[in-house]
Amino acid sequence: MSKREGEGYPRRMKTSQKADDRDTGANLTSPVMAAFKVFQQELDTKHDKHERLVKLSRDITIESKRTIFLLHRVTSVPDVEEVLTEADLKLDGVRLNIRMIAEELRGEDLNQFHRAFTPGIQEYVEAVSFHHFIRHRTLISLEEINTKLVFIKEPEDTPEGQQPMGTPQVLTFQVTPTDYLLGVADLTGELMRMCISSVGNGDMDTPFQVSMFLRQIHDGFSYIGNTGPYEVSKKLHTLRQSLSKVEDACYTLKVRGSEIPKHMLADVFSSRTAMMDQDEGVA
Repeated sequence: MSKREGEGYPRRMKTSQKADDRDTGANLTSPVMAAFKVFQQELDTKHDKHERLVKLSRDITIESKRTIFLLHRVTSVPDVEEVLTEADLKLDGVRLNIRMIAEELRGEDLNQFHRAFTPGIQEYVEAVSFHHFIRHRTLISLEEINTKLVFIKEPEDTPEGQQPMGTPQVLTFQVTPTDYLLGVADLTGELMRMCISSVGNGDMDTPFQVSMFLRQIHDGFSYIGNTGPYEVSKKLHTLRQSLSKVEDACYTLKVRGSEIPKHMLADVFSSRTAMMDQDEGVA
């Protein structure tokens, strides 16, 4: 017996060679192992689908951001309709990716995979609502967005001379109210940027239109308050910041617009916006 064992330490157990060499293999044909094999396949399938949805969401986000960048050109080009038409084509490409999400979710519980694709859908809502505002000066509704997300899946190709097998299937993707609200909340930042850019190009009407529109959105979000989803209440602060910057621009136009040359208005607004951002950051 060692000194440590004699001082109250537990005696070290000695394992036999037979115990070290015991067979640890399980009966792979048992019902328990068969059930776990099924569970493994189900989890692998779910994880693979989740990764595919994350990739599709990332592609939707990238293309939607490119569409938004394109739409900001409307403040500096003579033909606005040409930019809107090009943006329509880009949004059609985004909807093809959303169709692939609809195919992945066919027969599945949407809530199990919602976190995988919600960033892309929010960005798509932002791009579509921005496009709709530029063309109509109104807010696109959730029903109008979902109407464009109904897809027809044609039957599988068949050899020449034979009738197509099956009938066309309808695939639908429904944007959730939460994703719609979060996308509209992000839209306010793009409208604020468009307001500042339009002033620099001599457009004195857009800032006041944007200001009135943002007030209406702010009032709508205020009615929701803390009763809505947590993410919506978080973005209300950013919405108020955008509205404050647009109202400040409108105030400057109304009070000092005649004093400042038009080609210098954009610089004045940019500097004032930078000072507001700095003050908010210090606060």
